[in-house]
Amino acid sequence: MPLLESMVDTPETALQRLVHFFEHMQPSDLAHLANIYTADAQFKDPFNEVQGIPAIERIFAHMFEALHAPRFVITTQVLQSSQCFVTWDFLFGMPRMDNGATQTIRGATHFVFREDAGVWRVAMHRDYWDAAEELYEKLPVLGSLMRWLKQRANS
Repeated sequence: MPLLESMVDTPETALQRLVHFFEHMQPSDLAHLANIYTADAQFKDPFNEVQGIPAIERIFAHMFEALHAPRFVITTQVLQSSQCFVTWDFLFGMPRMDNGATQTIRGATHFVFREDAGVWRVAMHRDYWDAAEELYEKLPVLGSLMRWLKQRANS
């Protein structure tokens, strides 16, 4: 989503760009990550911890390679000053599993925006989601073990 030269940028407009980007992201959009992230942006999720746009781009590129039709649906947005918290549903298919049924992971992300040459961009992106419940329990063999462990822990 290109920036408009005449538009005054704020954390609010940065959040609008961010939500639009994530809800409509396609592989070709990864070339435009510099419109969303600062060059030195930090990214952390349950599986990755990286810094810089090239490393963040590799994570999203792998998502598109490994999953069928991945997409985010932002369900809540809270912005306070330069910090933002969003909740989301991540929908995707897993090739060769569940006959292509759509899977859903529910999570949240903490973003910190920073003004960079007059444009507000994401300087920190931290995802929070339960990999055991949202992913491992859905895998055929590992899922049975995870559900059994969860049952035992709850007893």
